[in-house]
Amino acid sequence: MEIITTIFTNAFYVLVFPGLLFVAIVGLLLAGIDRKVLARMQKRVGPPLIQPFYDFFKLMGKETIIPHAANRRVFLAAPVVGFVSLVVMMLFIPIFGFSPLSTNADLIILLYLLTIPAVALIVGGSASGSPYAGIGISREMVTMMAYELPLVIVLLTVARKVGGSTLCFSLSEISLFQQAEGSLITNWSLIPAAIAMLLVIPAEVGTQPFDVAEAETEICEGPLVEYSGAPLAIFKLNTAIKMFIMTALFTVLFFGGIDTGFIALNALVLVAICAVLTVICMTLIHAICARLKIEHLFKFYWTVVTVLAAISLILVWLGL
Repeated sequence: MEIITTIFTNAFYVLVFPGLLFVAIVGLLLAGIDRKVLARMQKRVGPPLIQPFYDFFKLMGKETIIPHAANRRVFLAAPVVGFVSLVVMMLFIPIFGFSPLSTNADLIILLYLLTIPAVALIVGGSASGSPYAGIGISREMVTMMAYELPLVIVLLTVARKVGGSTLCFSLSEISLFQQAEGSLITNWSLIPAAIAMLLVIPAEVGTQPFDVAEAETEICEGPLVEYSGAPLAIFKLNTAIKMFIMTALFTVLFFGGIDTGFIALNALVLVAICAVLTVICMTLIHAICARLKIEHLFKFYWTVVTVLAAISLILVWLGL
């Protein structure tokens, strides 16, 4: 009986909360908020908040066309692999104390899992055999190299601050530390790292002005140019889920001290904070900035963003 209960509990975690159903609904909702707020900033009415849900189900009902030159199995498997990795990621991110999966190396695991959706996009695009996809793939690889360095430095900074003389890579311990000592966002030495993380999020998600890999007006969606139907719907869903995953990770790293004592209320608070972060680091930047060239993107992340993250790392290492 105990084994059956464990199986059903784990299945609930993976399929419902905080897994598949939860991240899909919240991710699409954040995408709707992003589009609605952006429209208001541009003095447009904009689509309804649930428009991403309509778009997803519409694409799921469309025919999937596979190019003759494509590697069929890889072409179809790529979006699913990226989707699974994102769902697994959410199981490691504490919802203010509640985490189905917790290890001593959560940050390292998440860092590896974060690369899988981008790699899946690269592999799927290469499997399509399109020259436009080839251009998008090269841009996606350069983008990955650009934002990974400052992201790693930010994670090391938080790990050092929480671990003291050692490094703490457990998100649960990072949350507990903030409950006892206060949220890390209030520590002045970590503010540059928080700003760097906010600048990494739109590049990780792939929103304008850092959407150089897809760039609809230049290379016709790049790696996604040959995708249609359900595979395209899953790729679009992956982008929406990544919005939630990245903003939730930021919340845990810098606002982890929040805890109402109720899981459902904690989840609502998390979603609310993620919605605000989405508007700040994605919608606002989208509204005021044009798409960057790939060389400008790389230079920006390896100079401005990396320097911001490194400043916090040095301050924390000095014990400030």
